[in-house]
Amino acid sequence: MERAGPETAASDSTNTLAPSGHNSPRTSFVEYVESLLVTIAIALFGTTFIIQAFKIPSQSMEPTLLVGDHLFVNKFLFEGCGAWYEKLLPYRPIRRGDIIVFKFPYDDHPHYVKRVIGLPGDHVHVVHQQVYVDGNRLVEPYVIHDPSAVDPFAADFPPANRFILELGLRPEWADQIMDHVDRGELVVPKDHYFVMGDNRDRSWDSRYWGFVDRASIMGRPIVIYWSIAATTDDYSDRSALGELRGVVETLVHLPSRTRWHRMLREVH
Repeated sequence: MERAGPETAASDSTNTLAPSGHNSPRTSFVEYVESLLVTIAIALFGTTFIIQAFKIPSQSMEPTLLVGDHLFVNKFLFEGCGAWYEKLLPYRPIRRGDIIVFKFPYDDHPHYVKRVIGLPGDHVHVVHQQVYVDGNRLVEPYVIHDPSAVDPFAADFPPANRFILELGLRPEWADQIMDHVDRGELVVPKDHYFVMGDNRDRSWDSRYWGFVDRASIMGRPIVIYWSIAATTDDYSDRSALGELRGVVETLVHLPSRTRWHRMLREVH
């Protein structure tokens, strides 16, 4: 910007420049609005296509993820739609063992987080708490078992007949599960995935409600950016008042309840 004040031109005549004072209030307001809109657009683009924050409200993924962990989820990772541009971008297929965030198939489609066990075409079954895929036993160092938990499918899955299908299964899943069972193994259909929780005996997962559609998968958690000591009761009230109460409670006890040792921990 040119400095305010008179300036001598190259010719003999002298031209006086108009003083460049402060921007008018109207100009400042317009610039502020433009900056705000750009910021909002960037934020919306980022949360829609690249990264999004989620929190863990249940015990199903312990000890990998604890209640109160807050995660950044990479939404710019998995391929799946088959578009030509996927070959030009750093996408990769969903792999067995990936932790994923996805939309639950029923109700209001809340976001769930589980670990991928079965890929499309895989034959999955559980024998004496050991998971087998295509006849090979999975090595799962992340899994824990709780003998006190009541889990009818913890030891053996899928069910051998329809007699025990009412033991906690979604009605929709109970109606179709046997259609996917072949010689005692559950066959994962095309474009779907079979998922389970690491806290194996306290996880309501694909055994009880079915497969995860590829289109429902949001992304993969990459890092715990913050963690606070919490219980499932802290997240049971999903009303606006409950959310506000939880935020206030968290702020009041922020220093003492923060799990500092889990900050910026990578998720595997």
